[in-house]
Amino acid sequence: MKLANKIFSIVLVVLLFATVYGLIRTRRESGIPAGKGTAAATGPDQAVLVDQSPLLTAQALAHMPTNAVELPFAQGALQLGDQEMDLAFALAVLDATQHPPVLTAEAKEIQARLQKAEDALAEQQAQVAQLTAAEAKAAGAQKDALDDRLDLAKAQMELSQDEVDDARQDLIRAGGDPQGRIQAMVQEHEAASQASDSTKIAVSATIEPRGLIQHFQQWSTLHQKQLQLWRAKQEAISAATALAARHDSLGQQIGEKNGESTAPPVAPLVPGRAASTARPGGNGATTREESAAMLDTTKHRAADRKTLATLDRRIDNEKQLAGGYDEWIGVVATEQRSLVNGGLRGVLVILVIAIIALFVDDWIAHVLGKMSMDRRQVETLRTAAGVTLQIVGVISVGLVVFGPPTQLGTILGLAGAGLTIALKDFIVGFFGWFVLMGKNGIRMGDWVEINGVTGEVVELGMFHTVLLETGNWTDSGHPTGRRVTFTNSFAVEGHYFNFSTSGQWLWDELKIVMPAGQNPYPIVDAIHKKVLEATAEGAGQAEQEWQAAAKSPDSKALSAAPAINIKPVIGGTEISVRYITRATQRSELRAKLNHAAVDLLGSGLAPQHDSDSPKPALTSK
Repeated sequence: MKLANKIFSIVLVVLLFATVYGLIRTRRESGIPAGKGTAAATGPDQAVLVDQSPLLTAQALAHMPTNAVELPFAQGALQLGDQEMDLAFALAVLDATQHPPVLTAEAKEIQARLQKAEDALAEQQAQVAQLTAAEAKAAGAQKDALDDRLDLAKAQMELSQDEVDDARQDLIRAGGDPQGRIQAMVQEHEAASQASDSTKIAVSATIEPRGLIQHFQQWSTLHQKQLQLWRAKQEAISAATALAARHDSLGQQIGEKNGESTAPPVAPLVPGRAASTARPGGNGATTREESAAMLDTTKHRAADRKTLATLDRRIDNEKQLAGGYDEWIGVVATEQRSLVNGGLRGVLVILVIAIIALFVDDWIAHVLGKMSMDRRQVETLRTAAGVTLQIVGVISVGLVVFGPPTQLGTILGLAGAGLTIALKDFIVGFFGWFVLMGKNGIRMGDWVEINGVTGEVVELGMFHTVLLETGNWTDSGHPTGRRVTFTNSFAVEGHYFNFSTSGQWLWDELKIVMPAGQNPYPIVDAIHKKVLEATAEGAGQAEQEWQAAAKSPDSKALSAAPAINIKPVIGGTEISVRYITRATQRSELRAKLNHAAVDLLGSGLAPQHDSDSPKPALTSK
């Protein structure tokens, strides 16, 4: 194994152990960390008259995806938030009733404007009533005049009513109208109660993640939900702390008031006499004022006690909300750990795939290194095995990362269409292989011409054909040493020439140039005789094989007999002899005929020449 592969394997093994450790840690039940989250910024609430933040927070959490395990916590948060809103409303109403705000200079100015507008409205209402009564008794022109005055008075009364309403709203905003503020709080509370009653928790079905990406997406959603739960919990804790401080302050104020107050003296009851609550030297008026003061003090104490009790309930509600959110956080954290565990399992599978691929690749290299094959074939097998291993590894990792496809049929169809377009040449080549293996195809050892390249078929594979290139058939026909590879698609889309029958017969040619003035016929007859003797057996076999291959009545006219042509050329006469031969015997027969021609030219058949006269030339092709 190479050094780089060793280092990469070591890194993968380390990551493998780290992943296993993560699996073990995420399988354990760990406690929920405390002290997280940040307190919400508090400030004067200008949007609502009564604090509704617990209910609004619970509603926001209820609108998030909630499974069956989280449903009880979401329902409990909504119920406690609704109760907290009711208690806050009751406390706000009680506070507005018992402790009216001190009017500011602005509020006093608005109050004076309101009083003036109300007085003007009362006068105009009385005037409208008076005109209405007079108009009912009048008749004729007087009635018409009263109608005009009545319309004008009604218009002025509407303007005064608008001024009164505007001044009243300004006074409510300035805090100078307790009753108007209470009415606004009632309306706001009713609207919030209707919204709370209409809130429905949609329970989402549990979706099993199919890949690492879905694991991360679900974990991210739960993480955002957990952050909101932490904020909600912190807000509940902060609210409980603030309410507790208000409770302690009010309790201290009540204690100080109780310590400073003294009960008025009560006269002893004497039989036959009415009880007197008057102090010595006092009068009845003073006694009634003291009684009214005591009654007012008692009402204030009762209201303060009721405020304390309401504060106690609100504190308890906020603590219950914080506890419920804490348990809800624990459930979400458990779901997150489960998703992290599943994601680590996927990472573990990817690491195992990578390690196995490395060892398999090294094993293939080791096995191929021991084979007694050509170096190029070994390299080809090594490359093919490596590419196949990489494709299998990438597909396996893709299934782990993205998960198995849900629409398998559609995906396979699209993948098949894409592969068909991308691998068109290979598919056509594969079907071309069946054509080449058919009756009119080619075989190993055939001499063929494909796309202008001639040669002997040395390999006929499922996707390609390999030729050992040779020269022209009428030339020497010796191999050039080059291997030419064609995709088998030429058998379907193009054409090819097969020069081989069952015996691989071909025509060869021998040429002799005789000098001018010499009689070529003796040489022609002698060479013809030699060619007939050398090719007689082969010509007969070739004719029989051609007739069997053609399977046609006209095939009997096919002849393999040698042919001799004589034609004049510059400087003499050219004798061309064409004869049939087997491809494997072509060189041997050509050499034999060349020797025979040389012997004939050197024998007595050829006339003697002077040293200066040209000699016969012998060429073969």
